[in-house]
Amino acid sequence: MSLPLARRSSNEQDATPSSVAMAVQVRPRRSVVRRLIVRAVPSGDVAPMMITRHYLRSMPLAAVRCFGVFLDDQLVGGVVFTTGARHGHRMLSGSRASDVVTLARLYLIDELPKNAESRVLGIVAREMRRHHRAKALLSYADPAVGHAGTIYKAAGWAYLGRGESTRYLDFGDGVLRHPRSISTQYGTCSPRQLARQGIHAIAVETVGKHRFCYLLDESWAWRLTTSRGEAA
Repeated sequence: MSLPLARRSSNEQDATPSSVAMAVQVRPRRSVVRRLIVRAVPSGDVAPMMITRHYLRSMPLAAVRCFGVFLDDQLVGGVVFTTGARHGHRMLSGSRASDVVTLARLYLIDELPKNAESRVLGIVAREMRRHHRAKALLSYADPAVGHAGTIYKAAGWAYLGRGESTRYLDFGDGVLRHPRSISTQYGTCSPRQLARQGIHAIAVETVGKHRFCYLLDESWAWRLTTSRGEAA
C-alpha cells in the first residue's frame, strides 16, 4: 500500500513565494497516524486479515469484541479481544474470568508508522472502557517471534512478568510455529500425529511470553500492584 503524501494547498500552488511567506499560513496535513479511524466491526470483517497476515495465521473463535483500523476508508488493521486463557484473570488478585478480556490479535499493515500501534491501543482501550463491562485488559508478547512488548510499554500498559514456557514446532526449516496455528491448519499439534500425515516436526521449548495489563477500572490498581509483585 502506498500511503498518501501531504497535499499542497491551492493557495500555495497559485501564489508567488513572497505572497505565500507573507500572507498565507499553510495548514499542515494531519499525520497518517492521526488520520487512522478505529471502530467496532463484526469479527468477519477482520478475520481474513488475521488468517492471511497475522503471524499466527488464525482467527480466535471466542472473539468478544473486534475493531477495524481504517485509513481513508481502507482497512489497514484489526484488533481482536477474546475471553483469553482459562486462568488468565488470576494475574489480577481476586478477579473473576468475566472481569478480564485478552487482546488476542493486533495487526497493522507494515506501511504504517511504528507509533501507529500505540495510538490504536489507546483508542481501543478507551472504547472498551466505555462499552464493555471488563475491568482490565491482558495481552502477551512472544519473545520466540521477536516480540518484546514495546508497543504496550509505550501505551502505558503495566508489565506483569513472564508466563510459562511454550512448546513451538519446527518443521526442519528453523522456523518456530505456534501450536495453535499448527492445530488450525493440520488438526493437531502433536509431532506424533503430524508424522502420520507425513510431516516431520520437532518440539522446541521456548521462554515464557511477556505479560501486560491495562486497567479499565482505576480502582483495581491494588490488584495490579499485588499481581506485579508476585510476577516479579
